[in-house]
Formats: sequence, structure tokens, C-alpha cells
Amino acid sequence: MKNIFNQTDTAEILSRIDKLSPNSRAQWGKMDVAQMLAHCSSFHDIAMGNAFPPRGWLGIFIGTFVKPMFYNDKPPARNMSTIPTIMIVEEKEFETEKVKLKHKIVTFQRNGPEKCTSHPHPFFGKLTPEQWGKGLYKHLDHHLNQFGV
Repeated sequence: MKNIFNQTDTAEILSRIDKLSPNSRAQWGKMDVAQMLAHCSSFHDIAMGNAFPPRGWLGIFIGTFVKPMFYNDKPPARNMSTIPTIMIVEEKEFETEKVKLKHKIVTFQRNGPEKCTSHPHPFFGKLTPEQWGKGLYKHLDHHLNQFGV
């Protein structure tokens, strides 16, 4: 499984982000490309310990049991629900969001596993840095595939 802590995997993700344009269209889902970039950036804030969304009741009850779906190599389902605090519905500016996300990805990768949050994921609960690294890669990969890159 690829991992955002791996420099090669990070370089691949950054290259794919560079292939996006303001005109990129989603193959599924409701977000436009700028909203998707903002959503991924907000998700990185959680992993970096800069945002602390509360755990929902469903995650508390079943999150631990389904946790491997966050970091295993099986692609996530299209149109899955997301953490309410990172659901982006307002209009965003493409270039601003692209630069912001790329900066967060590079910072997270350079900081390494030791700077990864120890705060629980709002749905899956406690994750190791290794699980966060795989999960972040998987999340980015999912959304870049959503926009065909």
C-alpha cells in the first residue's frame, strides 16, 4: 500500500495534482475541483493535528471495526459520506486551494510520522502514523481519480 510518508508516493500525488485545471470535471460526486482540493486540505489539517472534529456516534460504535478500510488497498466506494466539518459546499478559488493542499502534503511528508496527530480520527478512532500515511494517500488517490488524474 502506498504511503504519503514515502517521498516517491508523495511526488506522484503532487504530479497528479499538477495535472488538474480549473476546468477539470468530476466523474462522480457533487464537489467541483476547487472544492475537492479544499476538502483534501481540510482532511490534512486533521492528520496534522490542526483540526479536531468530534467523533460521531456511528464512528464510536463501528469505527474501530471498519478501520482497515481507511488504510487498506481496496478502493473506497464512490459517493461515500464524509466528515461534516470538511464537507465543502462554498465556492473556492482553484489556484489558492491547489497551492494550499500541495504545501500541506509536502509539510506532512517532511514532518514524518513523529509529527502525525495522536488525536483520534472522527470516524475510525485511534490511528497509528503508518495508518494515517496510508489513509492520506488513499484519500488523495480517491479524489484525484474522481477528477480523472
